Amino acid sequence: MRNPISVYFSLALAMAIVGSSVVVGKLMVKTIPVFLSSGIRFFIAAAVLMILLFWIEKGIPALSKKDVFVLLLQSFTGVFLFSICMLYGVKLTTGMESGIITSTTPMAVGILAFFLLKEKIEKRMAAGIVLAVIGVMAINLFGAGGEAGSPYALMGNLLIAAAVIGEAMFTLMAKLLSPHISALAISAFVSLFGFLFFLPFAVIEAVSFDFSVPGLLDWSYVLYYALIVTVLAFYLWYNGVTKVPASVSGIFTSVLPVSAVVLSGVILKEQFTLVHLTGIVFVIAGIFITVLKKEQKKDSGKLAS
Repeated sequence: MRNPISVYFSLALAMAIVGSSVVVGKLMVKTIPVFLSSGIRFFIAAAVLMILLFWIEKGIPALSKKDVFVLLLQSFTGVFLFSICMLYGVKLTTGMESGIITSTTPMAVGILAFFLLKEKIEKRMAAGIVLAVIGVMAINLFGAGGEAGSPYALMGNLLIAAAVIGEAMFTLMAKLLSPHISALAISAFVSLFGFLFFLPFAVIEAVSFDFSVPGLLDWSYVLYYALIVTVLAFYLWYNGVTKVPASVSGIFTSVLPVSAVVLSGVILKEQFTLVHLTGIVFVIAGIFITVLKKEQKKDSGKLAS
């Protein structure tokens, strides 16, 4: 089945936006605290997504107790912990290194699926994971320069790695949800629960925060994170993944580190070094080996049938 160019464009643009979130997040937390900015972001995103849910699907789907528990766990790992680790991480390390490390999410999913869901890791998947790990290790051992040579750059990279694990857990939890729950409903509920998780901490920061300090540009970062990263990127991604094999959509995850690296250089004026090039080459090679393995297996199955 032939896939239109518009579908590939949606997938690529979605990952480019996710890559841009690394840069925007770094700019956002310079003036607005992590919990406060995240609370506002998920309040806006949840409101928009709930409106879309009622508009498109005409109401809230029936949820079992298991579904509610899984959605809460998804939100806690993939929204709450992910956001905390990501936003505190980008304060300590560079946008380039954050983007490259974040792109290892598919490998993290594979590793956690092996330990938690007992899914088999085949040889090519293992090779892809090894390449990605080499890329990330190269960055952490030789390129962790952080903010103006910050001694906390390695800690920042470790926080980004923890964020990757949270995102991988979010992905795995989706397999436990009832099949009748749509992607839009999942996104709306995890955003709503994410807002509730952040709310008490956001209120504490809001009490002592001077709202006159951030300018219009600073608040626009929060709005961008809510509407573009959380809502639009979600729509574009699911508009694509529903029309192509998972293995094909997986290839487009390699756009994420490229977007983060390019935007970090252009907007944050960070220097792109040989270490970054080495790391990103290994990571992208690992992604391609991983997803192409699935595609070849799928094609061989078709031939056999």
